[in-house]
Amino acid sequence: MFQNKVAVVTGGANGIGRCIAESFAAQHARVVVIDRDARAGKQLIQRLGQDHLFIPGDLSDRTFLESACTQLLARYGGIDFLINNAYVTHAGLLSACSFEDFNTTLAVCVTAPYYLTLLLKDHMRPGASIVNIASTRAFMSQRDTESYTAAKGAIVALTHGLANSLAGIARVNCVAPGWIDTSAWQGEQSRPMSPSSADALQHPAQRIGKPEDIARTVLFLCAPDADFITGENITVDGGMTKRMIYHNDEGWTYAP
Repeated sequence: MFQNKVAVVTGGANGIGRCIAESFAAQHARVVVIDRDARAGKQLIQRLGQDHLFIPGDLSDRTFLESACTQLLARYGGIDFLINNAYVTHAGLLSACSFEDFNTTLAVCVTAPYYLTLLLKDHMRPGASIVNIASTRAFMSQRDTESYTAAKGAIVALTHGLANSLAGIARVNCVAPGWIDTSAWQGEQSRPMSPSSADALQHPAQRIGKPEDIARTVLFLCAPDADFITGENITVDGGMTKRMIYHNDEGWTYAP
């Protein structure tokens, strides 16, 4: 289905991004991974093969974004899929997140997806698709998470804005992961969380999410069968954002 298609995945060296990149490669797409983790990125491309490309750099840097697009277009001529997955977080108010750190979070999570889209929109092939990776933090929060929460809320809104502007050029959708255990995709020393843990069983789906859950959703949104879906956000969280628990409910008590 994705034979010889070109998929650009930001933040694709580790975690969810790596799973997405490997999933596209398994479907015979040519993958471009953009990530600041040079070691992990090079190892990934060595494993995937010479049809794929790794571009190391800082997604908060405008010059780098322009250079990365020049490199990938010189090699492939155009793209079919843009997966804006990269993120960074600098906490929030209680940690005294600075002006600079807050803006860096927005630059990586919001400005970079916008600017990459601007740079690549004239090089998108028929049937192109953009998928932005948000988070359930766009709709619910913990204390001291303002930089990340604001960025993920913004990418959801950016998604439907881009979907309208790119009508006839590319479909644009968003995936909001919930609790995803990325340990199996972060290195050999990491160990996945126990499937029988209380953290897993509190989900209506009775388990914690896996990067594969997000990758499958991304590939579905890029597939021709999803050609009537654009401007949407799909929450993939095992039902957690739909579950209400009150004080003294299901063995939980609030102890501020």
